[in-house]
Amino acid sequence: MSSLLYTRSRFSVALRVFTLRRFSSTVTWSKNASEEEKVTDATEEDSRFIHPSSVVHPNAILGDGVSIGPFCTIGPFAKLGRACQLYPGSHIFGNTELGDNCTLMTGAVIGDDLPGHTVIGRNNIFGHHAVIGVKCQDMKYKLGNECFLEIGDNNEIREHVSIHRSSSPSDKTVIGDNNLIMGSCHIAHDCKVRNNNILANNTLLAGHVLVEDYAHTGGGIVVHQFCHIGSFSFIGGGSVVSQDVPKYTMVSGERAELRGLNLEGLRRRGFSATEIKSLRAAYREIFMPTDMSSGNIEDRLAQVEQHKELGLFPAVCSMVQSIRDSFAENRRGICKFRSWSGS
Repeated sequence: MSSLLYTRSRFSVALRVFTLRRFSSTVTWSKNASEEEKVTDATEEDSRFIHPSSVVHPNAILGDGVSIGPFCTIGPFAKLGRACQLYPGSHIFGNTELGDNCTLMTGAVIGDDLPGHTVIGRNNIFGHHAVIGVKCQDMKYKLGNECFLEIGDNNEIREHVSIHRSSSPSDKTVIGDNNLIMGSCHIAHDCKVRNNNILANNTLLAGHVLVEDYAHTGGGIVVHQFCHIGSFSFIGGGSVVSQDVPKYTMVSGERAELRGLNLEGLRRRGFSATEIKSLRAAYREIFMPTDMSSGNIEDRLAQVEQHKELGLFPAVCSMVQSIRDSFAENRRGICKFRSWSGS
């Protein structure tokens, strides 16, 4: 028994050594290459690791320190920046560019063999079986048209997330910087998700949705196409959002309604007590008027803007403008509100 265990141990060690040796790519030289070229190429190749079971097209461009695990695929138009890491079974297709230090977990797929491109910045993580930069699900998309996706830096995009390219050559899907997009979220064609947002699990954004900065969604929410989600807003879990969410506010419900200000979010983001107090006063003036002769919502917005104290706060003016913009001709208006929706 002990001899059998000893044999197994020696075989295991030998197998690990053999695997590690094969994991690094080999270098082949042409007969006419100069000695200097050989040294330079050897240094660059030695810094990369390509498992022999992976298929890497010879035209693909790989930066220094790239690590490609087993059973990966990299197409001919792919460009990988320095120190990118592909875990087993991850794939890059089409005209796709990855910045430095990007990571693809097992099963992640980035890019598609379509006209256009997928461009991704630095320090991004793509979770297990995420599908990024593929053809949109818009029936108006015409096969052969260019379509685009651009992603910034420092995003964490978790398992089973899907992000689609644009539906027309004149637009693009854009993800900014420092976003956390949790598992099973969907971001459809032509969406714009700016910076520092948190989208909780199963957040579903239909086409052309705009998410500004520092927004936070609860799990299992649905956003109607062309809606705008304002900065520093919060959407409660399970909500169906069919109209715009103004800046700084909180909405929830099966048909989402305004529930007041996102007070906790404002505190966490460094808003002062004075700023929050002014926003609360402005919110009450706009959505909870005590004087029934105060006119319609446009009248109340104008009153807040002209208020000798509230009108001096940039945050108040920004909220007023956010609400006013939502009533433009091509917009959807804001989520419904009730007089008892206090902050």
